[in-house]
Amino acid sequence: MTINIILVDDHLLMLMGLKELLEKEADFHVMNALSDPINLEQIIQSDPPDVLVLDVRLKNTNGIDLTRRIKKTRANLKIVILSGYTFDEYIEAARLAGADAYVTKEESNMKLASVIRQVCQGEKVFPNLHPDIPSESLTPRERDILKLIAADMTTTEISEKLSISKRTVEYHISSIMQKLGADSRVGAVVNAIKKGLLSV
Repeated sequence: MTINIILVDDHLLMLMGLKELLEKEADFHVMNALSDPINLEQIIQSDPPDVLVLDVRLKNTNGIDLTRRIKKTRANLKIVILSGYTFDEYIEAARLAGADAYVTKEESNMKLASVIRQVCQGEKVFPNLHPDIPSESLTPRERDILKLIAADMTTTEISEKLSISKRTVEYHISSIMQKLGADSRVGAVVNAIKKGLLSV
């Protein structure tokens, strides 16, 4: 069985290199290699592939938004996100958008070929997220305190605002820093923003 593939990557060298490598696989046929996804949905409409390989970052858009849009009308189309980043946020966003796999550009081309075959067999292939303690483990009180830290309030100000002792505030701050893998208040705020716990 031939697997028909469309590639989308705005780095032309990467795109051509990828096309050449995938076409060496006997069961692959690269139908199209696009450096600009502007006509992608139209192309898929008229001649749908089996697998779409999308770069996560594209000019004027990104692979995750495109995945979300395409999956609304073509739920069965397999989508592999290709990325130079292993950020947990990207991996999780790709999964939530409906992608079938997430492959980093550092991994071998053999890995990409293997993942393409796996998704065609109905598998989902994602890297393991880094073993951070999940953000849900912050208690409601810790979330409140985190917001106040982000608002640049001191321990004394927080204790007065929440009517709790300074020692209790310090205990919560220590717990927040531990859960967010930070060694300072600023680090805790930065990590919380990265995890989507705080909006800026």
